Amino acid sequence: MARNKEALVLLLDVGPSMHGVLQEVKNICSTLVHKKLVYNRSDEVGIVLFGTKETCNELAKELGGYKHVTVAHDIKVVDEGTSQALQNLPAGSVPGDCIHDIAADMVIRKFGNTKGKRRLCLITSAQHPLRDPPEGTKEDQVDTIADQMKRHDIKMECIVFREPGVHHNAVMEENDRLLYQFRNRSVAKVVQVDSPTSLLGALKTRNVLPVTVFRGDLEVSSNFKIKVWVYKKTAEEKFPTLKKYSDKAPPSDKFASHEVKVDYEYKSVVEPDKVVPPDQRIKGYLYGPQVVPISSAEWEAVKFKPEKGVKLLGFTDTSSILRHLFMKDVCLFIPEPGNTKATLAVSAIARAMHQMNKVAIVRCVWRQGQGNVSIGVLTPNISSANNVQDSFYFNVLPFAEDIREFQFRSFSSLPSSSQPTEEQQEAADNLVKMLDLAPPGREVLKPEFTPNPMLERFYSYLDLKAKQPDANVPALERCLRRITEPDPDVINQQLPLTQNLGKAFELKENPKKKKARTQDRLAYTAGDQAKSVAEPSAEKDGVLGVLYPPIENIGQIRDLNPVQDFEAMLAKRSSSTWVQKAIEEMQKYTTALLENSREGDNYEKALECFAALRKACIIEQEPEEFNQFLTKAYERLKGDVANFFQLLSSKNISLISKEEAPDSDVTEEMARSFYLKQEAACQ
Repeated sequence: MARNKEALVLLLDVGPSMHGVLQEVKNICSTLVHKKLVYNRSDEVGIVLFGTKETCNELAKELGGYKHVTVAHDIKVVDEGTSQALQNLPAGSVPGDCIHDIAADMVIRKFGNTKGKRRLCLITSAQHPLRDPPEGTKEDQVDTIADQMKRHDIKMECIVFREPGVHHNAVMEENDRLLYQFRNRSVAKVVQVDSPTSLLGALKTRNVLPVTVFRGDLEVSSNFKIKVWVYKKTAEEKFPTLKKYSDKAPPSDKFASHEVKVDYEYKSVVEPDKVVPPDQRIKGYLYGPQVVPISSAEWEAVKFKPEKGVKLLGFTDTSSILRHLFMKDVCLFIPEPGNTKATLAVSAIARAMHQMNKVAIVRCVWRQGQGNVSIGVLTPNISSANNVQDSFYFNVLPFAEDIREFQFRSFSSLPSSSQPTEEQQEAADNLVKMLDLAPPGREVLKPEFTPNPMLERFYSYLDLKAKQPDANVPALERCLRRITEPDPDVINQQLPLTQNLGKAFELKENPKKKKARTQDRLAYTAGDQAKSVAEPSAEKDGVLGVLYPPIENIGQIRDLNPVQDFEAMLAKRSSSTWVQKAIEEMQKYTTALLENSREGDNYEKALECFAALRKACIIEQEPEEFNQFLTKAYERLKGDVANFFQLLSSKNISLISKEEAPDSDVTEEMARSFYLKQEAACQ
């Protein structure tokens, strides 16, 4: 077995106590299989069910016993059959043993003493008594299985589901003690959850191998250095990269990769048929309308190259470091494994900081020659377990120019008639408290047990589209609705607060009056200017209402505020073609502006339209619409409005590159040199 492949066996409790969350068990395991199909197609997965009425496993055939345990899927390379086996999980009718060595035996039979990653995932309620082993005690049985797992480098994740209303009895305490015995033997991790939502996020669907970010000295002073290792504690899980698919390969070719490869050729302006080799090229950077060439050697000469290392700058009170200023991912500082002096030093400093309520400010350069420096804060992480060392959490802090503080006007500056009453202030405070996801005594949607609903839905729909290409997006599943929608129980409990909020604040409509254009205002006032000035705006508003109906009822772009009309059309989305219609209307309007421009009088408005159109095409993933429009407009109008395209170039409004929109075929370099290449081609 290759070292970069994983063998995984799912041990699923399908007994009566798990019937209420069997759908969540299917979902979490199906998501795991879907991700392996995307990321790790060579991984192998097996499925073992316990609590079934029937018995089907090798140990039962050879040794007897091991009743009500069924091997639903042998350890095989993950495929659609694995996903199908999970969808057909039966609802067991009898309680089964949650502790047995069938899964470990399957892994050992399959791989023997070969090296590789082996993992067991146990999902159970652990509410039923275990059968006594033929020999010895239950504790001895656990030790035997743990020794067997340790010899073959097999790890296990235990997820124990217990609803809040379940009475904790002696049987559960014994089962928990036996499961934690696996953890104490360093072969298992045990997690307890109390809700279906937490169960959905308890199993880590991707097992990422930890890799150190930094290994070296934590320099407290010039004479005091501690050997530390730094790992990433958290990392953002992103959508898989979607690549273009080629159908040019013959259908009979089973080994075709169907990848689309793009090659670029650089040709000389002087000799268009001559390809410029890489050693004769140099990067150029726009400085206004000019291009400044800068070689890689010059870049290396002026590049900032700090020395690798982590230096302590000082200590400060915990209250002076605001939580919302933390940036990027969290890292974990641990003492160098096996280094007793480093372990004692880290523990002593961490416990002293925790006792004095202090944090440390450090300067970090993770790699030699790294181009940037990170300033961050070390927070002590005091361990309560005997076999876990004290450590530090590291968070990156922003520099002054990275902070964007929002300034809000104070109510105290308003007149007394506009200030909230005590009743209104209390109602608003209660509303904010109601939105707290961690009220005293309980925490809703714990971060470590809450999956990303967008990713879960993406992988589920991806699997559906693979089986049914014409399938529409299905309704949101029950388990994901618990995450994305408000909890009905919480809403019902807090209903009086929301009712009091509605009573405390009286809502009044504030109609927004539209300003008329100058020529329309003049046309309106030509008949009776004095009347239009003296009388109220009722009649005037009626006339303007006819001339200018509301934006949401218009399907065109007008001269008064074209960008606002364009954005309103994009926001309407009354049909699937509305975005395309809005883009086409904006292209027509912008082209008309340039064609009817006299001595640059429309340049500023056209510039705003180009910027709005480019931004919308990036957001709506329509880069080709803008790129083709800009290319055609430049080719057709460059002789008449050359100054306008120079203005676009100075504002960096060029083609949309693939760095901005993945669907674009334009590289960043092509976008930067668009106007230059077009001018060179004209010459």
